[in-house]
Amino acid sequence: MPGVKAIPRLTTPGIMAQELGVPIHRVLHVLASRPHIRPTARAGTLRLYSKESVAQVRHELSAMDARRCRQEANHA
Repeated sequence: MPGVKAIPRLTTPGIMAQELGVPIHRVLHVLASRPHIRPTARAGTLRLYSKESVAQVRHELSAMDARRCRQEANHA
């Protein structure tokens, strides 16, 4: 249908953790410590994130894992 926008798919931190296959505390840590990743919408206290935010969280988790592996290699 012309002129009809698709409804954006928004996710909660719990769903994001499930999709990324990581514990929720890691996702919550990234969301709390990275001010550039902001909720797209709020519903009361519920924070909802876009697919771009999920990609940012995925990138931050990968960077954290890479730094951890590098540190472990230097200490070994």
